[in-house]
Amino acid sequence: MPKLAANLSLMYNEYAFLDRFAAAAADGFAGVEFLFPYDFTAAEAHAICREVGASNLKVQCDLYHCQILEGDLATTLRRDMAGIDHVQIAGVPQRHEPDLGEVNFPYLFALLDELGYAGWVGCEYRPRAGTSAGLGWLREWCSGKNAKSQATLA
Repeated sequence: MPKLAANLSLMYNEYAFLDRFAAAAADGFAGVEFLFPYDFTAAEAHAICREVGASNLKVQCDLYHCQILEGDLATTLRRDMAGIDHVQIAGVPQRHEPDLGEVNFPYLFALLDELGYAGWVGCEYRPRAGTSAGLGWLREWCSGKNAKSQATLA
């Protein structure tokens, strides 16, 4: 089951930055992330990791940007999973909650499970309304209404 992390750069903007941690925790998130700039393509990042050879150096797989730039997310995950240690999600193309748009996230969550991914899945989207009110997609998946993939807030 994927562990979901709230992206505090995009979620909980109704709070001051330092207050976002408590707001995310109150909604059940045990993990958080926030944005910072990066200057490498996914292929370059994987090449750098292989060159460095450190077991604790891995790549973040941003499925929102991957879908926009490359598409074929399942193939990307299967090909690159050994080098991925963090995944991010957002609905494509509007970058809202992952229950709306062109990506089948229940399928991808099941694929992450199948591939043995045990890391965090960062929720890097802009809520359509308030963050807490917009977590209906997550509550539905966690409650088991989506039998193929049940996410957890670990």
